[in-house]
Amino acid sequence: MTSRAGATAPARGDVVVRRPRRTDGLAVKALIDRCPPLDANSLYCNLLQCTHFAETSAVAERDGEIAGFVSGYLVPGSAARTIFIWQIAVARELRGKKLATQLILDILKRRCCADVRWIESTISPDNDASWRLFEGLARDLGVRTWREVMFDRHRDFAGEHDSEIKINIGPISQAVLRLTETSEVA
Repeated sequence: MTSRAGATAPARGDVVVRRPRRTDGLAVKALIDRCPPLDANSLYCNLLQCTHFAETSAVAERDGEIAGFVSGYLVPGSAARTIFIWQIAVARELRGKKLATQLILDILKRRCCADVRWIESTISPDNDASWRLFEGLARDLGVRTWREVMFDRHRDFAGEHDSEIKINIGPISQAVLRLTETSEVA
């Protein structure tokens, strides 16, 4: 993996992790559309993720194509101590290589997340890949997780969507984040 601060151009096949840009919105939408069962947002939403939420989002670029995306935001009222990971998409050929973890860690190491101690996300009960991702992230950071229903299938979704279970991870420390080494993505 190549750092976004690297002075040299990445070699073919290298993955570059960086903040999203406005021009990434269409490619992010296309990636999400190729990753069912992810909820497909409007292009407008993806453009907002790549602009208004760029500081708390990340893309993985390989050979000029967006191959991974994580969006997040600092939870209002949490005094910048909680980041909510909103959406994660990884191209099929890069799944299982800890790319989503690398994207999340890249966001957590940014200045805007200096006070973050808690990570939250919501996951549907049958999304095994997301459960493995977040439980593995907690294990890598040496912190605990707990779960609670955030949006109920019947009360909030009128039976048209599975419940969304909130996973809470933490407390995380910036010292641990600085020491965290992630594996290379081929």
